[in-house]
Amino acid sequence: MFRFAATLAGLLFAGSVFAETSILNVSYDVSREFYKDFNEAFVKDWKNKTGEVIKINQSHGGSTKQARAVIDGLQADIISMNQSLDIDILHERGKLVPADWQKRLPANSSPTASTTVFLVRKGNPKKIKEWDDLVKPGVGIILPNPKTSGNGRYSYLAAWGSVIKNGGSEKEAQEFIRKFFKNVPVLDGGGRGATTTFVQRGIGDVLLTFESEVSLILNEIGGDQFEVVYPSISVLAENPISLVDKVVDKRKTRKVAQAYLDFHYSDEAQALAAKHHLRPRAPEAIAKHSDKFKAVDFFTIDEIFGSWANAQKVHFADGGLFDQIYAK
Repeated sequence: MFRFAATLAGLLFAGSVFAETSILNVSYDVSREFYKDFNEAFVKDWKNKTGEVIKINQSHGGSTKQARAVIDGLQADIISMNQSLDIDILHERGKLVPADWQKRLPANSSPTASTTVFLVRKGNPKKIKEWDDLVKPGVGIILPNPKTSGNGRYSYLAAWGSVIKNGGSEKEAQEFIRKFFKNVPVLDGGGRGATTTFVQRGIGDVLLTFESEVSLILNEIGGDQFEVVYPSISVLAENPISLVDKVVDKRKTRKVAQAYLDFHYSDEAQALAAKHHLRPRAPEAIAKHSDKFKAVDFFTIDEIFGSWANAQKVHFADGGLFDQIYAK
């Protein structure tokens, strides 16, 4: 009996010694490749600094669906989205993060950014150069559903904002969006699904998606089938991150989760962002990698729509402008 007890105690001790800390990062649909490299770099950095081996689990999907999963109980230590709205909702519906979460890290807690661009078929047969070209008869537009995808929401708001930035009225912007969605044959749930529809299924003449996703497509499939078009005006798409405070305190992972967030702003991580065609936000990194990114006349969500909360209420809430336009 003593020998069994001693053996059991030894096994339990060994298990505690070799127990591996794990954290879960719940992220948006098209961040897979960046976080594959980022996580590997962070695990190595953390081990060098602390001697501790950790495991980072990833979950990817349409950003709004991902945020709802966390609210419904998915135990995310970190949430990394492509819009602040999908982190704000964690406070509003579950008090999972503080109201001022965006003030806890530099650049609105957004260590990277992107923008909405056009991916067209090689040779650009429909001669698509600017937003106005998308509403011409016979142009098929592919984008994710703005109700479920931050990627799709940015595309919608970029299209609307292009009208306002060019001096148009709200009424003219609404009419533009009405024509825009008449040219949309299908709405996928997330950015990766929309990419599959355009690239593999061959549907549509132009894919609206993040600059980083376009670069991935060109690198993986080859530039002989597609080419990227930058409109002169587009939206600045910030990629915010946050601890999920209730989860990290419950799981006692706050220290490593905070280090994970801070690592996003390191020189190494900002260089990885640029490698994956995400625009760095740290001032030194912006200057260092400026040659990799085309200059665009950006507008922000706050500039055109007041705030993400207002854009959600007016455009994407049930019965909002998107529902009204799309139903017709």
